[in-house]
Amino acid sequence: MSNVSGAILVIAEHDNAALKPATLNAVTAAAKIANSLGGDIHLLVAGQGAEAVADAASKVAGVSKVLLADDAAYAHALPENLAPLVVGLAKSYGHVLAAATSEGKNLLPRVAALLDVAAISDITGVVSADTFERPIYAGNAIATVQSSDAIKVITVRTTAFEAAATGGSAAVESVAGTGDAGSAKFVGQELTKSERPELTQAKIVVSGGRGMQSGENFKLLEALADKLGAAVGASRAAVDAGFVPNDYQVGQTGKIVAPELYIAVGISGAIQHLAGMKDSEVIVAINKDEEAPIFQVADYGLVADLFKAVPELTSAV
Repeated sequence: MSNVSGAILVIAEHDNAALKPATLNAVTAAAKIANSLGGDIHLLVAGQGAEAVADAASKVAGVSKVLLADDAAYAHALPENLAPLVVGLAKSYGHVLAAATSEGKNLLPRVAALLDVAAISDITGVVSADTFERPIYAGNAIATVQSSDAIKVITVRTTAFEAAATGGSAAVESVAGTGDAGSAKFVGQELTKSERPELTQAKIVVSGGRGMQSGENFKLLEALADKLGAAVGASRAAVDAGFVPNDYQVGQTGKIVAPELYIAVGISGAIQHLAGMKDSEVIVAINKDEEAPIFQVADYGLVADLFKAVPELTSAV
C-alpha cells in the first residue's frame, strides 16, 4: 500500500504577510522523510493577497515548488475552507505535513478524516517514510507508530526539529481554490499585543505558577522577563485561577516550548506542565517547597520565597 507519489506537501502557516517560523520546522521533518523516499517537498500557501508569503516560501531550502492558492475564502485560514483544498491536492502526495500548532491541529485531523486515513499527531522523530515517533503519556513514553495508509497525514512538534534554512529558489505555481464551504465564517479576533517575543519562539521563557498567588504578582516576572528579553509563560494552575490569559499556558494542553533557558517560578511541576517544557536546554526552578517535582527536572534549583528571590534576581541581571 505504498503511496502514489514520493512528493511531500507541507501546509505553510502565515498571516498573509509573512511565513510563520513553525513552518520551517515542519519542512525539516519533511526533509527527513524525503531523505528516505527521495521525493520532492512542495509548500502550500493558501491565503488572500499572500504573494509575499509565497515569495518567502520559495526561498526555503529543500522546497522544490510552492503552490499558491489565493482566494478570499482563505484569508483567515478557516479549517472548514482549507480542508477541501488540501484534500483535493493530497491525492497527488504520499505525505501531508503541518506544524502541530493550534492551526495545524485544527486542520489536519479534518483532512485525515475526509481522506479516511489515520492522523499521526505531534511527531518528534522520523524513523522512515512510514514510521514515526510521537510522545504519549504526557511525554513520559515515546510511541513508534507505523502507517500503511496511502497518504500519511502528520502534524510535527516544532520543538523537536530545527528550522529549515533559507537559500532555496523554488518555482511558485498558482492553484485554484475550492471557495467558501459556507459552514463557518470569520467574525473577529482579539489578539494579545506584546512587545515580548512569542512564547513558542522565545530563547528565554519566565513562567509563573499557582505560587504567584495573583495576577498582580505576575508583574514581578514581567520585570525580569523584560530585562532578559524573555517571553512570559504560566502553568495551567495559574491560568485556571485567572492570573493570566490562556495564551500564556505552557504544558500538555497549552504551548510546547524548548527555549535555551526556562525559569519556573512558583511552579510545582505537575506532569502536564513538564510535558510542555522539559526539552528546554537549561531549566531553573524557584520554589519554597523543596519537595516540588519541578526540582527533579531542573538544572538549577533555588529553594526560596519567590517574592524575595525574583526581585533580587531582577536587580542582579
